Amino acid sequence: MKVEIWSDVMCPFCYIGKNNFEKALEKLPFKDEIEVEWKSFQLDPTLNPQEIKTTFDYFREKKGVPEVQAKQMVEQVSQMGNTAGISFNFDKAIITNTFSAHKLLHLAKKYKKANEMEEALFIAHFIEGKNVGDINTLVDIAGSLGINTDEARKVLTSEEFDNEVKHDFSEAKDHGISGVPFFILNGKYAVSGAQPVDFFAGALQQTYDETVAPLKNLSGDDNSCGTDGCSI
Repeated sequence: MKVEIWSDVMCPFCYIGKNNFEKALEKLPFKDEIEVEWKSFQLDPTLNPQEIKTTFDYFREKKGVPEVQAKQMVEQVSQMGNTAGISFNFDKAIITNTFSAHKLLHLAKKYKKANEMEEALFIAHFIEGKNVGDINTLVDIAGSLGINTDEARKVLTSEEFDNEVKHDFSEAKDHGISGVPFFILNGKYAVSGAQPVDFFAGALQQTYDETVAPLKNLSGDDNSCGTDGCSI
């Protein structure tokens, strides 16, 4: 059973959603049968890759939200984070263009470390206050996951994986995705937002029951023929 997740590194709800989704998986007896594929999405592709902003400067300058209101919004998200086991550090968070971070995610896919990379990027941005648009920072993150740093630097300073990232963006558009996190469960159901653990567990169970379990039940006795003969 496949679960596709569109996410952006700078999206706090994506981090909360990831934590809740993973807690839901742990509740399910078929968790080892689920394949998770992380997909790239940019909340603000207009950001200058060479420019960084604080969270509150970004809200004020790009969204027109006064700092007092922004702080109230951040406090609400922080409380949600605490419930999910995340200690957000918005005072340190650096807002910048995340395209390079998404390229690193695709490199991590090559080594089946996409989930670890997604987590590492969230921690770097939301907890440690690192610039996830900075090449040296991203190379260090790659190295911490055992990914060759020379290869990571080559990817980040070239157009390698650009098309893969843009393909994810295009897929999101085709699916009508305008916000993240966004989950597509085995191509049948969609879940939007950082839903509670029990909601994810229920949605995953329903999807499994409707798309995977029937196929298992149909398998029954072999009663089939192959190149080595027939079995009954």
